[in-house]
Amino acid sequence: MTPALTQFGDRMSHLTGVRAIMKDIIETLNASKASNSDQEFINLSAGNPVILPEVEQLWRDCTADLLTSSEYGEVVCRYGASQGYEPFIEAIRDDFNQRYGLALTTRNILVTPGSQNLYFLAANALGGYSTAGQLKDIVLPLSPDYTGYGGVTLYPEAVKAYRPSIELGSDPHSFKYRPDFDQLEIDENTGFVLFSRPCNPTGNVISGAEVQGIVDLAAPHNVPVFIDSAYAPPFPALNFTEMTPVFGPNIVHCISLSKAGLPGERVGIAIGDEKIIQILEAFQTNLCIHSSRYGQAIAARAIRSGALADISLNVIRPHYQSKFAVLEEALTQAMPNAVPWRLHRGEGAIFAWLWFEDLPMSDWDFYNELKSYGVIIVPGSPFFPGLKNSLKGEDWPHMRQCFRISLTASDEQIVTAINHLATLTNRVYSAQPALATV
Repeated sequence: MTPALTQFGDRMSHLTGVRAIMKDIIETLNASKASNSDQEFINLSAGNPVILPEVEQLWRDCTADLLTSSEYGEVVCRYGASQGYEPFIEAIRDDFNQRYGLALTTRNILVTPGSQNLYFLAANALGGYSTAGQLKDIVLPLSPDYTGYGGVTLYPEAVKAYRPSIELGSDPHSFKYRPDFDQLEIDENTGFVLFSRPCNPTGNVISGAEVQGIVDLAAPHNVPVFIDSAYAPPFPALNFTEMTPVFGPNIVHCISLSKAGLPGERVGIAIGDEKIIQILEAFQTNLCIHSSRYGQAIAARAIRSGALADISLNVIRPHYQSKFAVLEEALTQAMPNAVPWRLHRGEGAIFAWLWFEDLPMSDWDFYNELKSYGVIIVPGSPFFPGLKNSLKGEDWPHMRQCFRISLTASDEQIVTAINHLATLTNRVYSAQPALATV
């Protein structure tokens, strides 16, 4: 049976961004297994966090405590409030008030089934067409950014991203993206602003001053700024450079516990102005009633005890920071000197972002070629959602010259994969003229 879809149905039934790539990756891995091929792939595409023993044990301990408590029946055997599980909301409130000197109440907090769901709520409550028929933009102030932002809205034309300025490092093989405030536009046609800090896919951490600059542009137009803090302190604290979360009247601080070891429980948290929280809560009530309470109940224990913040700082962060150092050293040792490659400054998250200037083929073609070496990385072009809406017909080859590399493999696998990548890079640059310059 092939049902007739609405415009929304057609939009939401298609894979977008990196999910389309993941479909190809899964098919590649499954085909290799089915054919009993001797080739074993090193998969550097994964967004799943590594199951670290100390982290798993924390959640086992919290689960054991929940199972033996009188609270268990209330958690799993009853419906709850759409806003979230009250002990969890109170734990978040108390932790953030104490840690950051805030004055949050429980009405400033909403729990959603993962942060992706939170951005879906925001994108369709605040972005898209107003009741008067005006298109309200979803502004991504610095592109590349999380590819999932391109799939959260029912109106893809609403997503408008901005090309960054590129700051080259003092050495020939590093760089950093920064917001370009000369281009960035936030005005009465903006529904809300959204960006990740630290950034998936690049590991970029925009400065506190840059965040404040974006917030100040939005404030006169009553535009909320959603800061995706899925990798930020206090949990999972996957920042490798000093950073402090920024709060304010028009800021919605968005947290996920996925990279703190609970991706399967889908726990997202929004912290912001009560009126915005109420809008998102009403939207969620209509969509799914409320989030799963089990993950919230065990997370409340981990937060109250201080264990989650401690393990984030002393286990999760050092693990991925060391992986980045391994990858950076492997690139330095293996890459051909004549090739113009640059690695984004490693400031956080669980990925590295590699740029090949004047790459003689597209990122997709390079990705497919690298699979023949038994290595899988992610082409970078899907991480620029909405950018064409601000480029106004201009082509920017940089979008087809970058790759996301996961830091979830073993040290040995990372080094082996980079050696293969270096071999292919040398072959590609030696054999073909460049397609275009940046």
